[in-house]
Amino acid sequence: MWEHCLKRLEAEIPKSDILLWVRPLEVSINQQKITLLAANDVVLDKVKDHYLTSIDAAIKEVFGAAFSAQLSLQKTQSETTTDNEPDHPRASIPSNLDTRFVFDNFIEGRSNTIALAAALQTAQTSNPEYNPLLLYGSTGLGKTHLMHAIGNEILKNNSDEVVCYLHSEVYVNEMVKAIQQKSMESFKQKYRSVTTLLIDDIQFFARKERTQEEFFHTFNYLLEGQKRVIITCDRYPKEVTGLESRLKSRLGWGIVVPIDPPDYETRVAILKEKALQFGFPVPDEVAFYIAKQLNSNIRELEGALSTLKANAFFTGKSIDLEYTKQTLKELFKVNNQIVSVENIQKTTAQYYNVKLSELLGKSRKRSIVRPRQLAMFLAKDLTNKSYPEIGELFGGRDHTTVLHAYRKVTDLLSENSDLDEDRQKIVNKLTE
Repeated sequence: MWEHCLKRLEAEIPKSDILLWVRPLEVSINQQKITLLAANDVVLDKVKDHYLTSIDAAIKEVFGAAFSAQLSLQKTQSETTTDNEPDHPRASIPSNLDTRFVFDNFIEGRSNTIALAAALQTAQTSNPEYNPLLLYGSTGLGKTHLMHAIGNEILKNNSDEVVCYLHSEVYVNEMVKAIQQKSMESFKQKYRSVTTLLIDDIQFFARKERTQEEFFHTFNYLLEGQKRVIITCDRYPKEVTGLESRLKSRLGWGIVVPIDPPDYETRVAILKEKALQFGFPVPDEVAFYIAKQLNSNIRELEGALSTLKANAFFTGKSIDLEYTKQTLKELFKVNNQIVSVENIQKTTAQYYNVKLSELLGKSRKRSIVRPRQLAMFLAKDLTNKSYPEIGELFGGRDHTTVLHAYRKVTDLLSENSDLDEDRQKIVNKLTE
């Protein structure tokens, strides 16, 4: 009957929201009362504020008008160890967590709200509904911060958990060493004995067939044992050339959540928070100015603050707006040159010796289509523009055209060395 309610809700609530917020609710039916149990305060508040009215209407429609819905907060129960768990010492596995990265100092904005909520649920629920959790997005948007926050939160709530964070490159290097030393069985046992595995930048597994084979089996082992798996990638996993199809399929078993570049207000909040962490508060006008100039990722913001702090220390000057403009002018000049879609279009047209009007026009000639697709690919790859925004800048095209171009070029780059060489030469011209 509850499944009928969920089907009914799909007419009003996006399926992704149902998967993230509604389906994980536990349902208890007692006489003519239905109680929905939320795993944490984030879910409780979200459901109350946005979905409770629709849920109540669906319940009355499916179960009858006499039923009512009520939310209460579920207390997470820690899992007990079973006899099926590996018997080697768990304490020997390092967590590799950075204790500086917690949920309390993660700045929430429109670009990462869903990712934050999914991370909180994963960390605060002993058996998350969506497992694995995969976060994807460009470099420097907070994916790694959320991974460490998940691990730190899990250990804070239950010190008996065995949490292990590692970069995918470390996993590859450890596996190569295990093969050389003929200790693969020990390697397998190590990562299959954890209760939470956090793998960063899984795109590094691309074209490493033996690594993918082993990780595939470890991944399945952990999921079958209801252990948490959290993964990050720098793009939507199905767009990563060189990842096996079955691994891509497994990665989509749980929930796949994008993290976009922070909007203006979030960038300002991040700058002010990071400045306090660095030990020097910045005036509002300085934070506003930097946030307007740098719109790509959080690491750029941190880099700007570090430069300001170092220069102020050595010169003894106070950090005000004029000092900021003078100190960071070269950084802003380079950034504006790199991230301009217009500059990408102009440089690509010049490289292929075609007119800019043809590149942006309707011509379907192959000599025009391929440069246009590459320019769209670079616009998505080198800027924080969305598919719709890029489409608009390419003669008012639909976002699906840009998406098709991005996927087409991604596939071709792995097969066509000439196109990859063209791409690199254009990038070099953009960064000269």
